[in-house]
Amino acid sequence: MSEPAKLQDRLKAEFADEPGDEGQPSHDRGAEAVDDALLPTSSPIARADHHAMLTGAVACLVLLSTGLVLATGILQGFHVAALSLGVAGLAAMLLLLRSGRSADRRVRHHAERHHDRAWEQSETAAVAAAIHDILRDIVLVRSLDGRIIRANAVLSDLVGIADPIGLTCTRIGLDIHTEVLPHHYDVKIAAPGGTRIYAWHDITVRDPVTGELAIHSIARDVTEERKAETQRELALSKAEVESEAKSRLLATVSHEIRTPLSGILGMSHLIGQTRLTAEQKNYLAGIRQSGHALVQLVDDLLDFSTIEAGRFQLRPSEEPIRPLLEGVVEMLSPRAHEKGIEIGSFVSAEVPPVILFDGPRLRQVLYNVIGNAVKFTATGGVFLETTIEPDHLAVKVTDTGPGMTAEEQARVFEAFEQAGGASQRRGGAGLGLAISARILREAGGALTLESRPGRGSTFTIRMPAALTLAATGGRAGPLRGSSVFLYAPDGPVARALQRTIETLGGTCRHVGTLTDALEFAKGDAATLTDIIVDNRLSGEFRRELADLPALSDRRIRRVYLVNPEERTGRALGNGEGYDAWLIRPLRERSLVEVLRGRMKGIEVRDAINDNRPVLSAPAVEPVSQPRKMGRILLAEDDPVNAMLVRSMLAKAGFEVSVVDSFPLLLSALDAPGGRPHLIITDLTMPGGEGADVLRRITCEEMTVPVVVLTAEGRRGLHEELISCGAAAVLVKPAEPKALLAEVSRLIGTEKRS
Repeated sequence: MSEPAKLQDRLKAEFADEPGDEGQPSHDRGAEAVDDALLPTSSPIARADHHAMLTGAVACLVLLSTGLVLATGILQGFHVAALSLGVAGLAAMLLLLRSGRSADRRVRHHAERHHDRAWEQSETAAVAAAIHDILRDIVLVRSLDGRIIRANAVLSDLVGIADPIGLTCTRIGLDIHTEVLPHHYDVKIAAPGGTRIYAWHDITVRDPVTGELAIHSIARDVTEERKAETQRELALSKAEVESEAKSRLLATVSHEIRTPLSGILGMSHLIGQTRLTAEQKNYLAGIRQSGHALVQLVDDLLDFSTIEAGRFQLRPSEEPIRPLLEGVVEMLSPRAHEKGIEIGSFVSAEVPPVILFDGPRLRQVLYNVIGNAVKFTATGGVFLETTIEPDHLAVKVTDTGPGMTAEEQARVFEAFEQAGGASQRRGGAGLGLAISARILREAGGALTLESRPGRGSTFTIRMPAALTLAATGGRAGPLRGSSVFLYAPDGPVARALQRTIETLGGTCRHVGTLTDALEFAKGDAATLTDIIVDNRLSGEFRRELADLPALSDRRIRRVYLVNPEERTGRALGNGEGYDAWLIRPLRERSLVEVLRGRMKGIEVRDAINDNRPVLSAPAVEPVSQPRKMGRILLAEDDPVNAMLVRSMLAKAGFEVSVVDSFPLLLSALDAPGGRPHLIITDLTMPGGEGADVLRRITCEEMTVPVVVLTAEGRRGLHEELISCGAAAVLVKPAEPKALLAEVSRLIGTEKRS
């Protein structure tokens, strides 16, 4: 075979072995060749490739032919060159067909990629549309003039228009009424089931099909959310109105309570300046202590809003803790004794005599918690146990009341909530425990509760406290050597008495029944130093035990234990041979005084008074009289308070005239006899507004200072009255010492004509 033939066969074999053509029928390959030849002409890239390849092939043929002519001679070379050109033309055609097929495959690959991307986008759009349809969202496209181009079926269902295309939103009944954010609206739609509210979102984009700008909108049903927001706003508005009403109520209650309190405390002060027995002074001190506790309650009610606002703060000071505890228990003991229940208190040995704590706050909390326990206890009694914890003073108040369910415990610390039956709930407003819990929580302490139905309740008060240098003394066993036989019913009083004696270093055997007492008397009772007999068992003791050898030794001191309401001025124990009294609830000092024999030889009536020490009423210091007495005009519409202040000022040497309304006050300023040197006026009286009258007085009578007495405790009132011209502002009930000090200061500096 000639060389040209071999070259032609090799080229055919090379192109026939192209990948992807194996096994393909010849007619298919021919058709594909025709297609391949036609398809690339539509591609500029393919045409450029064809031209480049064709040019290269022609150059190769020219060089090959020239070489053959030079090698074989001119005549033979021309024959060989012609044959080579034919073979080369066939090879070039095959090469062009092959390159066309490659370019076409690239074109088809790009087309397939674009097709896949379009398919994915259409699938994503279909999924999004399905989700919006399931959620009942409105989806639509509008032209810039507002006409609907496309919309989903949700819109048609809502507005009842089958084909809204070409219509505007206003035409189909959409009410865009509130712009929440730019391009965000609330749209009302009158649907068959009622008006619905949709949150409407707009965005302007270019339409990929037409190339024009269009407004795409999505809206979601937010009817329930908007209703909830409206309800919250109404609830907030209602709460604000109620809060304002509560503030007005507290101001009114404060005024109405403080006015009679001023009379009570003022009159007790005047009585305290008269000649009284020790017992009368003790009762009077109790009145004053109760009055001040009520003033503290009013202050707590008014401060409730400051607690909520986070302005609460403690005012700790070094105070003895036991007198405070005993004073609160004594205040509440008459209420307990009226119900036939006991109340007792025990202070553990580790509690120092003086600690750093907020006494008034703790007193108010104790009064509320113990008072609540007494209120709900019908039988048995209330027992207090005071211990010291790290950084806290802990007081457990345990009662034998009905107990509480879990539901009652959950709401007992809420304002205006009470547990128990209807008759018990009528006894208060349900604020005591709520205020106490808030005070302790804001102070860094806590008020906790443990209770079971039918088993009573235990409230634990934890008040922040700190030990001080004055707390180093402690109780060094003042009853060491005392051996006491206590014959009293089981209960808080007997438990408190026994534990106190043992804490103070003595020994105590408590017996609550006659059988146990007889068993005790059979033993060796020679070491007894004291016998304490409860008045409720005094008859049994006299009949069955008093003459037994173990208990009849006259060297053993006999002490009669009785409620203060049951004692009389007769001989101790009705002449039954008792040496001293002990009064329930017990004071620790009184117990030590009696059991140490310091009362031996004291007369009966003095023993009665000595056993219940006089409460620490503030000493009344004489007020120095002004060098020149002045005339005071007192404006007070409450007759008790008017009499109180007038008596107090008169005793101090002032001349006082009284009026009971603002018109009379203004008239008295021009009355014959000269103007007063000082005006003392209540803020609330008939015939005008206190602030307006104050401005008129201070503007027209600049030389007359005015002292304002007010029962209102709202914030900013003091500054407001001072700006109106008041020389001093005192809150009722004003302390006599403070009032007299202000009067003396103002009249002393007043330049009188």
